[in-house]
Amino acid sequence: MRNILMTVMMLVVVIVLFNTIIAQDTTGTRSQITSQGTSANTRISELLP
Repeated sequence: MRNILMTVMMLVVVIVLFNTIIAQDTTGTRSQITSQGTSANTRISELLP
């Protein structure tokens, strides 16, 4: 029973960390990757052949 409780608590901690670090709207890793990708695409499209 104790092992199951510890496993469930660890899963809750992982979900909370994921939501605060990666999936946060404005400062999360996902939004930073998206903004950097958009910036890179813009710079690449502006290159002259």
